[in-house]
Amino acid sequence: MSETTDFGYRAVPREEKSRLVREVFESVAPRYDIMNDLMSLGVHRIWKRIFVNAIAASPREALLDLAGGTGDIGFAAKARGAGRVIISDVNPAMLAVAQDRALERGLAAGVTFLCADAEHLPLPDRSVEKISMAFGLRNCTDKDAVLREARRVLRPGGRFHCLEFSRVEIDALAKVYDLWSFQVLPRIGARVAKDAESYQYLAESIRMFPDQETLAGMMRKAGLERVAYRNLSGGIVAIHTGWRL
Repeated sequence: MSETTDFGYRAVPREEKSRLVREVFESVAPRYDIMNDLMSLGVHRIWKRIFVNAIAASPREALLDLAGGTGDIGFAAKARGAGRVIISDVNPAMLAVAQDRALERGLAAGVTFLCADAEHLPLPDRSVEKISMAFGLRNCTDKDAVLREARRVLRPGGRFHCLEFSRVEIDALAKVYDLWSFQVLPRIGARVAKDAESYQYLAESIRMFPDQETLAGMMRKAGLERVAYRNLSGGIVAIHTGWRL
């Protein structure tokens, strides 16, 4: 295994990436939701709504939301009818925002919070029916380990759902998207969040993430079956799914 990994376009020691990513999200946590709206022109809300509908967790099912951040997916899944929801994130600052939101909006019932690394989950084997992960896998150092852990904690018949930025499949859109990502986003980050560097990293991390077919192959290698993906917005993002059978 290589001793270095990507942090955006930089190669860094593997043991350093988790700290660097944590610092990025500690910096952006207070304005994370506002920045998501600005970065995607609000379209991230549509992507997440489609994603939660695809998860379709029932009242009899437990959902583990990995890299749960400020709680968007976990809270929406709970409102849609999921049973027990576990919002997990490695970053305490992000979880603190999620916990405050839960209290402010009366969403705490049936929702628990777990500060954990998705590569090493402190959960028993075969303990949840559904796992979701939205815009978090690309920030993990060992993505294969995350996928193996997801399979481990899924019960037989359970399903893993991943919403992540992917490869744009329309040439004209790709050019506009690159301009937006590398010219506009860092400037918005500097002005709104006072942090251009973090948003430069986020744009770079998207480009370094495996494309649709590569990620599907990684999921199969981790032991997930019936792997499939669905492109949204021309491939700007994709929903990947896989079953533990």
